Amino acid sequence: MKTDREKLLSRASDGEERAILARSLDQAETVLYCGRTQVTDFWDPYRTDLIISVVQGLDLVATADGGSPVAERKRVAMHPTGVEPLPEDYNLGFLLIKGNFKHSRAKHRDFQGALLGLGLKREKFGDIIVTGDSANVVVAGEVVPYILANLHKVGQAGVLVSELGQSDFQLPSAQYREIKATVSSLRLDAVAAAGFGISRSKVVREIAAERLSINWRVCPEPAALIGEGDVLSARGKGRVIVAAVKGPLKSGRTGVLLHRLV
Repeated sequence: MKTDREKLLSRASDGEERAILARSLDQAETVLYCGRTQVTDFWDPYRTDLIISVVQGLDLVATADGGSPVAERKRVAMHPTGVEPLPEDYNLGFLLIKGNFKHSRAKHRDFQGALLGLGLKREKFGDIIVTGDSANVVVAGEVVPYILANLHKVGQAGVLVSELGQSDFQLPSAQYREIKATVSSLRLDAVAAAGFGISRSKVVREIAAERLSINWRVCPEPAALIGEGDVLSARGKGRVIVAAVKGPLKSGRTGVLLHRLV
């Protein structure tokens, strides 16, 4: 499998992806040679699809679950051929983090920061659904006891953490601000500038610093073309979905309808 492994690893576009694929292939070998189901950490849609395509090429079954039909971040379970995936194979945990945020409402980044502050890696938890003074979080089952015992604050507010059943987990609702704009072209730098409300020159600097992604994949090219349905992510600034493209208009520019997630 050594030659095949190098060929599969060559599908990675950078060192991080190569490391993720290498770990996944180690797990796939365990499934092949020991017949034991294995599960990965949580990954974004791009990396989830990459792992599934690689694992399925080894004649294994690979399926993903993130706790809900609309989950973004998911774990991939690998099974021997002929084995039917079961819900417990993904080893998901569901937590409710509730606090008193009267003075400053906690946001997604606050809950994420609190979990990272425990020493957890981002890939150990999936979607974070914030609703008022609480958040529902999907986490790897193996870290549930650690979070229950150690998470006491989000920001400056004290919190209580309890375990939920999957049926009690609150599904995310799409919340976004609609942006109608015209751009000179569908280049990444032009569309991102309109969507994130920053100058085009600043977007170019963000791209050069590898802080901007298209469909969860870092893009180093300001001139990369954007299309309808693409998702733009800027580190620290959130996410913009290209909902519609209209044009070219009479002015020669192109109209775009953008949804900036809030």
